[in-house]
Amino acid sequence: MSSLFECSVLAPTWFCNHRDLLIYLAPSLLLALLIRALSARHPFFFLFTLAGTICHELAHFVAGLLTGARPAAFTVIPRRIGQGWELGSVRLTRVRWYNAAPSALAPFLVVLLPFVVAWWRTRSGLHFQWIDVALAFAIAPQFLACWPSTTDWKISLRSWPYVVIAGAGWWTLAMLR
Repeated sequence: MSSLFECSVLAPTWFCNHRDLLIYLAPSLLLALLIRALSARHPFFFLFTLAGTICHELAHFVAGLLTGARPAAFTVIPRRIGQGWELGSVRLTRVRWYNAAPSALAPFLVVLLPFVVAWWRTRSGLHFQWIDVALAFAIAPQFLACWPSTTDWKISLRSWPYVVIAGAGWWTLAMLR
């Protein structure tokens, strides 16, 4: 008979299997929400988003290199644009239909960083130390930086032929069955 307070009674199996990792990430996620709220109020708090901005722009830069989009400029210095702020940018000089989506949507990979750090810190059990406070501040901005910007989404639309290729591949597989 299982206890009323066992994890499997209260939560799904995947949560119980990874609870140390998820508990480790909870303070970073809450800190990310606080950073987002504060940076919306005053530009000084952009300082706390710097680690995420660097990773976001590096993701564009590396994906641009790997896909032949030729990155030409890289900056993480915030600048005012209209009513908002641009925290960083990468200028790609050869964006084509085949490399637009991988280069523009590369920041999705940034969300892996917090999970890798959490796995590293919890692989031998959940033990918080002072280094985890610093790591929380380092990985919290990654949760904010993993979502592509509006401009990134617009650039990714240049890869619309991928939809046609994927659809044709799916149709071909369906016809072969």
